[in-house]
Amino acid sequence: MITVEHLTKRYGPVVAVDDVSFTATPGHVTGFLGPNGAGKSTTMRMMCGLTPATSGTARVLGVPFAALANPGRRVGVLLDASAQHAGRTGREVLTLAALLTGVDRRRVDAVLDLVGLTEKEAARRVGSYSLGMRQRLGIASALLGDPEVLILDEPANGLDPAGIRWMRDLLQDFAAHGGTVLLSSHLLHEIEQVADRLVVIGRGRIVAQGAKDDLLRRAGTFARSEDDAALVAALTAAGITAEPLATGGVDAQAEPAAVARAASAAGVVVTELRAADSRGLEDLFLELTAGDAREEVSA
Repeated sequence: MITVEHLTKRYGPVVAVDDVSFTATPGHVTGFLGPNGAGKSTTMRMMCGLTPATSGTARVLGVPFAALANPGRRVGVLLDASAQHAGRTGREVLTLAALLTGVDRRRVDAVLDLVGLTEKEAARRVGSYSLGMRQRLGIASALLGDPEVLILDEPANGLDPAGIRWMRDLLQDFAAHGGTVLLSSHLLHEIEQVADRLVVIGRGRIVAQGAKDDLLRRAGTFARSEDDAALVAALTAAGITAEPLATGGVDAQAEPAAVARAASAAGVVVTELRAADSRGLEDLFLELTAGDAREEVSA
């Protein structure tokens, strides 16, 4: 489990992360979303002990990241795929990581195969890699120690559609086997496909969090009647906010049962009644973070 409690980071007068609290639990892929400069990367760096927090705590597997005896064996981290030694080969990068963490060197071949880097590609220097190849190598590094937790910042950046599909399957399988995944990405459609929990940050503060299906479910009710104008009047009289839709029917900000009672009391015949349709993640994201983009401050 990842537990973040009241995490705050200030750079002089600038508050980059402001009293952030959330959890990412085993068996789930948690999407961590926000516009540029919202504080996602700063939060993830604090979680991994790379940026000191001004206040608050972040725990991974119950302790601060720095307190883990051999973090590479328990937590897989990818924060910047370009932060790899350009003069070493992909195989050398993984072999050195295996030596440092005490991982059997045979695991190198296993993760290279898992991320789809061929023997020829693994023998090339990282400086010649495409962005997608660097991402695959970074993911291989994160998986090398067979960790319990994955913390990934924009891991699909540079991957082609087949690579993105592969990433989705990989993360869902990892979570299905009891792993914890915290995933930051600007690819909202992909987050909507892979994540089952969401944490949304805007201007350094958490603006929404919870189960994806709950957050995407619109509040309110769609109703259609023999006389929509009369239905709007009846709902308004009952204290329910309602408005007619251009395509027909009424959007009411109440549960279906309350709408049905108000219509019945006014003698309005309702011909269709259902909970409002779910919205897409893009709609939710734009609703929660409109006007929040800013330049992110980092150390």
